[in-house]
Formats: sequence, structure tokens, C-alpha cells
Amino acid sequence: MTASKTTPRRDLRDPPGGAVSPFHITGLDAEQILDSRGRPTLAVTLTLAAGASGWAAVPSGASTGTREAVELRDGEAGRYDGGGVTRAIASVTGPLAELATARPWPDLAALDEAMIELDGTSSKARLGGNALVGVSMAAARALAAERGRPLWAFLAPPEAAPRLPVPHFNVVNGGAHAPNELDFQEFMIAPIGAPSMAEAVRAGAEIYARLRRRLAADGQPTGLGDEGGFAPGYTHPRQVLTALVAAITDAGYTPGRDGVAIALDPAASQFHHDGRYHLAGQALSSTEMIELYAQLATEFPIWSIEDGLAEDDTDGWRQLTQRLGERLQLVGDDNFVTNPAIIEHAIAAGIGNAALIKVNQVGTVTETLQAMQVCRKHGYAQMVSHRSGETVDDFIADLVVGTGCGQIKSGAPARGERVAKYNRLTHIAARRPDLPYGLPN
Repeated sequence: MTASKTTPRRDLRDPPGGAVSPFHITGLDAEQILDSRGRPTLAVTLTLAAGASGWAAVPSGASTGTREAVELRDGEAGRYDGGGVTRAIASVTGPLAELATARPWPDLAALDEAMIELDGTSSKARLGGNALVGVSMAAARALAAERGRPLWAFLAPPEAAPRLPVPHFNVVNGGAHAPNELDFQEFMIAPIGAPSMAEAVRAGAEIYARLRRRLAADGQPTGLGDEGGFAPGYTHPRQVLTALVAAITDAGYTPGRDGVAIALDPAASQFHHDGRYHLAGQALSSTEMIELYAQLATEFPIWSIEDGLAEDDTDGWRQLTQRLGERLQLVGDDNFVTNPAIIEHAIAAGIGNAALIKVNQVGTVTETLQAMQVCRKHGYAQMVSHRSGETVDDFIADLVVGTGCGQIKSGAPARGERVAKYNRLTHIAARRPDLPYGLPN
């Protein structure tokens, strides 16, 4: 069901998908599984009295903001190097299950808010952000199933028309995502000019294959980083960008916003120390980093830069926004952490012009939708994102379609946990050819 002018408006406290009768949760369970990096995470199953159920697997990040919702880990050095999640599972099967099954719930927002209140911390550290987000996502899926609606339609807010997003394929990994000398964390290709979702995925796959050939011809390793992108031995961003433009051209596409553009996620907090940015053997000031971005955007078809400066470099972020905000999309991630209040404050401070959206970063589906609502209110773009430690759960594919923000990044067009999201998008596109593709106007 697509949004239309006749769709009644509602507040985010109302259930996604419109007002319905209260729902009863009769079962809530969790188990430990492995994510794409071989680290433990949890999968949650929630059952409603009417018989519908929902499942969710929780992702985990490597490059994280300091104000993210806190994962609850076991801390036992002899088991998974302390990374087990049996404590988070106990949160789900104990206090959260007791809360969830104690009474009927008018909507998803009420359940999410009650879980936050039960946790009682600003970072969700007592019960675990990983526990809360698993329950919240599973509840959303169960409610969508109970109402006979695809998840994307259930999540769709009335003020945003659903659309198919431009995928941002992370085809070269560095930083915390790969064991190489590249300081920038992600180099992405974005088929902005593709005519459809299917053609966008095709472009990503074809360019990825051509890039492998070009790297091999250049004597570079073609092993993969955490998100499925190649991890070459290059040391400077210009070397990677040169290879990307060549691969785009090799595959028969046009580099640029009318064809296939490039997006960067330097994850600058990772190489910011002692007030300087340590990049490819140089120690740069904020002003020098900004000038480097300006030069790179002149030399190469870059359209978006995420986390271009460190999360605590507030003055630098303002300068970056003033210098390049009219020219590039500047995405806040580590400094925004999908938190509605933090995003609102950053917008007032003139920081960035877009926000990265990660459900597990803030901890509940409701807060995620609220963060996106804040962005829409102020004209900030949004890009829905996976995490470096992923699962085959494709929840974010439905989220990006339902909210109509027009952008997603889910790694390379390789590795099952990454392509699960892209395959879900092509599945939705095949069944709903009326949905538009691309960036919102």
C-alpha cells in the first residue's frame, strides 16, 4: 500500500500502518548466533496472541560513535574474547519478556518507550541496546505480519512517500574494516543515474567485477574487508578513486551524478589523534582536511562524504559544512548516532546536511523513525545503513523503502549478509513496479 494524499496524518506515537486495536505479546525468546565477523550476536523471536510472529537478528558495528546505544556483552575472557551475549539474551527472556507479556500494547511506540523506561539509562546499558533493538525489530515484523502488510508498508510514515533507494556499494574497504594501510574506511559507488532498482544492482555488480580485474592487473590483493569490499594495498585515497573511476568506465558506465557517482566514509574519528588527522603519513589540521576533500571532489565524481571529520571536531564540522555543504552531501554518523535530540541540536548548530540512520545505533525502531522525522522536518537527507558485523536480516531494506529517504548502504554486492539487503530491494521492486527509484526531489 503506497502513501497518498488521502492517507490520514498521524503522530509517530500512532502505530506504523495506521490505527488498529491493541496487540498482545504471548511469547518472547532469544538465542545467540554469529554475525558476519564471527562474533556473537542475538536473534529474537516475538509471538502475538493472534498467532503472528516476528524474527530479528541484531547487527553490530566496529566503527562506533561514543554516544551509541551500548551493547550488553558478557565480558568473559575465556568465551568469545568476552563478546558473548548471554546477558543480553537474559534481558530479553527475563525483564523484557515480563514487561512485554504483562499487558496489551496500543502501538509499537508504546512498547519501545516502556522498554526504554525499564532500562532506565540514557545509553540502554543496563538491559543492552542490542536486546532492546532485537525486541523492537521483531515486534515490528510481527505486527506487519498480523496486519497482512509488507514490513516496508507497515513502517511507512504518512508524510513520506515510499520509494526504492539508490544503493551505495562499499567496494573498497579500509580503516577499521580491513587489514590494510588505507585510512579512509569506505569507498562507495552509487548508481544515482540508474533507471531502476534492478539496473542499479546490476551496475554495482558489474563495476565490482571490473574493479577486481583492475586491482589484480595492478598487482593489488583482491581479498575482502568486513563489508565485502576489496582491501588493496593502496595508501592514499587518490589511488583508490582513480581505480574506481577506471572500473566504472571499464564496465560501460559514466562516472558522475548522471551515471555512477562516488561516496566516501572516511570515518575520520578513527585517524584523529592529538588534534590532527593522520592520513597517509601526514598530520593535517581540520582546515587542511577540508581542503583535501574540496580537491578530491574537484578531481573525482564524489557526491557524498560521511564522517569527514571527527565526531568531537564541532568547529571543523561547521567549517566543512560552510565550505562544501552547497556542493556535497555531508553525512553525520558518529556525531549523530541516529539520535533525534542530537540530530536536532546538530542541525541548529549548522553541522552537516544529512544523517546516517542505523537502527541498532539508537536502540529502537520508534527512535529511528523519530530521527528520520527530524531530518525531514529540517530538510536533511538520510541514508539508511547496515553495520560491519551483519546478519542475513534484511530489515533495513524495508525501512529505507517505507520511509522513502532514497539512500541505503549495505556493503559490497558480495557476501550473503550484504546482498540479502539488495536482494530484498529487488524483490520489492519486482512486486511494486509503481514505486519510484532514486533520490527524492
